[in-house]
Amino acid sequence: LRKLIHLLQATDDPLIQEQALITLSNSAAFSVNQDIIRNLDGLSVIGGMLSNCAPKVKEKALNALNNLSMNIKNQEEIQVFITQVCRTVESAPLNSDMQLAGLRLLTNMSVTSDYHQKMINSIPCFLHLLSEGTERTQIQVLKVLVNFSANPAMTRHLLRAQV
Repeated sequence: LRKLIHLLQATDDPLIQEQALITLSNSAAFSVNQDIIRNLDGLSVIGGMLSNCAPKVKEKALNALNNLSMNIKNQEEIQVFITQVCRTVESAPLNSDMQLAGLRLLTNMSVTSDYHQKMINSIPCFLHLLSEGTERTQIQVLKVLVNFSANPAMTRHLLRAQV
């Protein structure tokens, strides 16, 4: 895991970055690896890949962060990327794999109300995706909105959203 994280930092080759991110994402299926990746500063390295120009690298970084977000301590570090993930969801092509990867990560990050405030500005986007997206996109958006609806503090924001 240490070598994969170092490889991500050391290369500019999008194909290598993509493969390293896939491997890290698969490794994150095991909770012990989630802790190791966090302790090796892997979350910030993977999060840094969200600024990458290559769409496939961004998508794979979102997938890796999604798998890593199943851990509360990891969520505390991943939350710094929520605004960037929301922007990625808003700017990604409609129904694209990148958009879905971002929505899956936001779903995990919205399970508790800890980070809802960071997603408020994207509510109009979520409602737009609910009306314009394919069934897969709609289901993922609904998961985020259901998580929001469990938080009374979000009621006003959900009802006032401009659609």
